[in-house]
Amino acid sequence: MVLSNDTDNPTIAKPTNVHPGGLEMGSRKFGQEDGRQARRAKFAAQLVSSQKPLPQEITKKLKTSDPKTNGFGECIFIDNDAPSTNNNDLPEPMFLEQSEEERPDATIDEMEEVEMEDIFQEPEPILDIDGRDAMNPLAVVDYVEDMYAFYRKMERFSCVSPEYMEQQFDINEKMRAILIDWLIEVHDKFDLMNETLFLTINLIDRFLSQQSVVRKKLQLVGLVAMLLACKYEEVSVPIVGDLIHISDKAYTREEVLEMEKLMLRTLQFNVSLPTPFVFMQRFLKAAESDKKLEMLSSFLIEIALVEYEMLKFPFSLLAAAAVYTAQCTLYGFKQWSRTSEWHSNYSEEQLLECSRLMVGFHQKASTGRLTGVHRKYCTSKFGYTAKCEPAGFLLETQL
Repeated sequence: MVLSNDTDNPTIAKPTNVHPGGLEMGSRKFGQEDGRQARRAKFAAQLVSSQKPLPQEITKKLKTSDPKTNGFGECIFIDNDAPSTNNNDLPEPMFLEQSEEERPDATIDEMEEVEMEDIFQEPEPILDIDGRDAMNPLAVVDYVEDMYAFYRKMERFSCVSPEYMEQQFDINEKMRAILIDWLIEVHDKFDLMNETLFLTINLIDRFLSQQSVVRKKLQLVGLVAMLLACKYEEVSVPIVGDLIHISDKAYTREEVLEMEKLMLRTLQFNVSLPTPFVFMQRFLKAAESDKKLEMLSSFLIEIALVEYEMLKFPFSLLAAAAVYTAQCTLYGFKQWSRTSEWHSNYSEEQLLECSRLMVGFHQKASTGRLTGVHRKYCTSKFGYTAKCEPAGFLLETQL
């Protein structure tokens, strides 16, 4: 067989696009097109298998096969411009959808949602404390808000200067404390109403703030103030003879009546003024109190009444602080609801100064010379309230 040179034979059809790099079809190299198709097929396979490794059999075939052979037999086409087909050089496919396990920010989103729920919690609702008494005519639900607004305006007239003792030349604040501690016991012996006790002490302070009194007449002032309070509040009023008897007959009937006239003229017959009791009743209702909380609040405010330094607080604040301190004592933590704050018009921060003083009085109520209030509330009649552990944590912490 004779091989002839193609250039010498004009009858043989020769391809028009032959270059040293390989055979071209049209304007594209055939070998290059085949290499790109192989890479596309590989890329598609990776998408389908979700980046799973190739089976070992195929890997072995790729490793053992001759790099210079392919499906066309011995006649191979080499694409010099094609990049390496190493698996490490292949681009990783982009997955637009990921499962929750694969998403790194899934847990972060859940945590953010929980945190946002904690931050944007609904505020504590303000309860309607008068709704359940709508059918009770004695609760005067239609007027109660107006009444306490009036009490607020009038309490400044019932409060006295905390320095009024400076104008007294023969008595001092210690004598006042002894008198009130004794009157609290007398009040309990006569089994009088709570309103009577608070009005009695208010009449004493208002009278002493305007009238100088000698030491030997101070007990008479206390007895007459209780007599006037009983006439104003009680149904059954103690007679003058009973008051003379409990004073160990230190005064005559004429002296009692004469002091009664002097006190009324000094106060201009203005007896009806709000006391801490009326405010405490309202604030206990806002706190949804039970009998134990009522007893403890009364104990705390009564030991505060004995102390002269507590005159610097308005009656409404004194009552709110007693309820707040009683709640802290019973529950063991700070407790002042939005309902209590709404009806008292005092925040927890405003009550702390007065409350801490009450805790201090509670701690030393069983010691010292004046223990009348403590003895009163250590009886079964008052549920042994004075034996409660004081809320000492209020003295240690700041708001």
